[in-house]
Amino acid sequence: MSAWDMTSKNDKFDKEEKRVESIGFGLICPAESSLYRIYFRDSGQQFTAFAMEDDLKRGDLVLVDQEQGPEPAVVAGIAPQNGCENIDRRVLYKIARRADSEEYEKYASLLLFENRAFSFCSKLVSKHKLKMCLVRVERFFNGSKMIFYFTAENRVDFRAMVKDLVQEFRTRVEMRQVGVRHETKMIGGIGTCGRELCCSSFIRKFDSVSIKMAKEQDLPLNPTKISGLCNRLLCCLTYEYDTYRQLRKKMPKVGRLITVGGQQYKVRRQNLMQNTLSVLNREGEEIILSKEEWAGCVTARGEGAGRGKREGKKTKEKADKSNDSKSEKKEK
Repeated sequence: MSAWDMTSKNDKFDKEEKRVESIGFGLICPAESSLYRIYFRDSGQQFTAFAMEDDLKRGDLVLVDQEQGPEPAVVAGIAPQNGCENIDRRVLYKIARRADSEEYEKYASLLLFENRAFSFCSKLVSKHKLKMCLVRVERFFNGSKMIFYFTAENRVDFRAMVKDLVQEFRTRVEMRQVGVRHETKMIGGIGTCGRELCCSSFIRKFDSVSIKMAKEQDLPLNPTKISGLCNRLLCCLTYEYDTYRQLRKKMPKVGRLITVGGQQYKVRRQNLMQNTLSVLNREGEEIILSKEEWAGCVTARGEGAGRGKREGKKTKEKADKSNDSKSEKKEK
């Protein structure tokens, strides 16, 4: 009887991505090889691969060497010579050969089989009343294993369902739990910017995103404005975060008093893109200072700046002293 695998709830990241990250860019392309961009299944994310053939065209079906055996991929086009991730011409995948007519038919039937398996598993989820959402079904090209990707808020006991799947498909079955960000990456879509989602097109590893990044870039803290289709913070918040941080370090902070041309102003706002400062003069009027004007300014702390922390420390010191005096009296 076939065996099955089950992943734990804490497996937050796609194992396939972990495998890719662990491999790194370890395949060195021979000097006489050609570079191509390929994608697997209906995924929009493309990878660079090398092949000894130089006549592959867009749309050709090829077989790529994988751990579990050759897997089908579609050629998206010729990759530029800088398509390798570094000067050593290292890539993730090697194209073994072009697929023949029989493998073309097998690939087409594989896609239909995965759609049927998805529908069958969805019915089992309803039958067993499992609180989980099926995302995608993948079957190895050699038929040795099937992977069912799903999302769930809590731990799910799907052992009974796995037995039904094994009995139906007569192959090894693995239930793989993924997070909502990976779910969106698999499904794909269009972002608020009008472009294809970054996660489904080129992002391989998710970086941590915090609300601090939105604040640093003066973005509205409205969840609908800074969240993606996965209802998580936008991945693109990390793209320019370091640039904004460096720009802010070079400018006087908000609330500081600065002296320019013998006049004292209070910084109200940093205009990072224009490299200007919005300041208030003694009359309370707002003035815009260019970089040339504020570059040589003398800065000092604004009124009340840091006062809360200092007063907090003094209050704490007084409380500590009073507690010490009380304890001394008790001892006496």
